[in-house]
Amino acid sequence: MLSNFEFVHPQWFWLFLILPGVAFWYYYKRNQQTAALKISSIKGFKTPKNWLAKLRPLLFIFRMLALSAIIVALARPRTVDETTRTVSNKGIDIVMAIDVSASMLARDLKPNRLEALKNVAARFIKDRVTDRIGLVEYAGESFTKTPLTSDKNIVLTSLKSISYNTIIEGGTAIGSGLATAVNRLKESRAKSKVIILLTDGVNNTGFIDPKIASELATEFEIKVYTIGLGTNGMAQSPIGIRPDGKFQYGMQRVEIDETLLKEIADETGGKYFRATSNTRLEQIYTEINELEKTDIEEFKYTNYNELFRPWILLALGLLGLELLLRYTIFRSFV
Repeated sequence: MLSNFEFVHPQWFWLFLILPGVAFWYYYKRNQQTAALKISSIKGFKTPKNWLAKLRPLLFIFRMLALSAIIVALARPRTVDETTRTVSNKGIDIVMAIDVSASMLARDLKPNRLEALKNVAARFIKDRVTDRIGLVEYAGESFTKTPLTSDKNIVLTSLKSISYNTIIEGGTAIGSGLATAVNRLKESRAKSKVIILLTDGVNNTGFIDPKIASELATEFEIKVYTIGLGTNGMAQSPIGIRPDGKFQYGMQRVEIDETLLKEIADETGGKYFRATSNTRLEQIYTEINELEKTDIEEFKYTNYNELFRPWILLALGLLGLELLLRYTIFRSFV
């Protein structure tokens, strides 16, 4: 509640140190405030108790309270309300092209490559607050899973539903996946257009040459970040399907066409990464997140509500009341 309250000139509070001295001086001189008459005896006078005499110190109390209110007013109390408004200049359009071939079920990343990718990609999507994001799936062929949208809930739901299936033709068509992603971005008017292409294999099928697809990306000024997913050496990968329909796993050598992925990244102005573990995959997405910044302008509006006026009015009221009482009710005693 008090987080937005402040005193502009708190140094005036040092004046409160004077008030105890003033109070002591009043107490010391209190008997000299009225005229005194010395007589040998007062037996001949009636001396009824007068309550006004007992209330006389109220005049001093009113003056002390008035001085206190003036000191508080000099410290200039006020409340500060700040509001901010962010404006994003033309943001970034990002398409994530995800390999969903059977090899993405390899268990060198936990629980497997595809699930590890989905977990990290979800955090990446949540961080891109002002950008539009789309999803492309590819194996032996490719299709758009989610067109470019700024609705992160739609993208996250689509990402969660991505899984290996036998509907898409088998294989790894890197060229087709890249071309489909380019097609989603070619008419974009965003400040920056980015494709994150992820695969764990080599281009072994498809009707579009990856180099042709990368040339298209360059023509439309689309930057491509490529990620090779898989450990170095051997990995436990699907090698067949058992009678119950589940995959049979065995150790297979990890083959990633790193040369091709580097060429695509270099030609389009992007960068190639190799993810050999869950931690490394997280680091890659963090680095891409840092490389592709969206310009955001923040406008801050500050509203000050000055509160010294009530204290001044209080001080004037107390002083006026003291003067009124001094020259009316207490006139005979002061």
